[in-house]
Amino acid sequence: MRISRACHQHVTKTRDRGARIVTAALATLAVLALGGCESDTGAKSPARSGPSVIVPGKPGESNRVLSAEEAARERAEDDSPNSADVDYARMMIEHHAQALELTELAPDRAESVKVRKLAERIAAAQGPEIAAMKGWLKSHGKAEKSEGHVHGSMPGMATQAELEKLRAARGKAFDQLFLTLMTTHHNGAITMATEVKGEGNNIRIEEMADEVVAQQASEIARMRDLL
Repeated sequence: MRISRACHQHVTKTRDRGARIVTAALATLAVLALGGCESDTGAKSPARSGPSVIVPGKPGESNRVLSAEEAARERAEDDSPNSADVDYARMMIEHHAQALELTELAPDRAESVKVRKLAERIAAAQGPEIAAMKGWLKSHGKAEKSEGHVHGSMPGMATQAELEKLRAARGKAFDQLFLTLMTTHHNGAITMATEVKGEGNNIRIEEMADEVVAQQASEIARMRDLL
């Protein structure tokens, strides 16, 4: 039996329309399923914006991954001093004390007015910093000194021979040696401050370290101009 062309066209259109309906239904189901998966994933693992920070775990615990904001907030809540903070304050008190020892020689020995004024500025800055670090140690129940620390263990410290040579110098010879020794001394202080910023935990010590870096880097630039 032959099917008329009109009947054949009608069947074909019906089939095509049915196929389109099935395809559309399947697509709708796929979108709904995908949306449900995304919703579930979002509920279980919320995305963090910005860089992540790996926080070392306590002994026996695994490391944690926090956002930068979470890490900063957690640190602000617990900035209890660690050994690096305490060692920094103790050593920097000694370090600054030698700087004051060097600057005390300038008024009677320096020829350059600029060198004498620079020495005054260094003393004016480091004296209060010593007082601040002593106050910090006292507030945390720590002694100002601990056994085992000597000048040679700190970067930038002048040796006894260098100190004697500076005491004996006058005029331009004093100016040149003072600037050389103090530049080395300042670079050592910056090294110590940079290290405690990475190893310490106390916010106040970090602030004091930032002040040392900024102040002494500026003074190094002045001293290099005078050499």
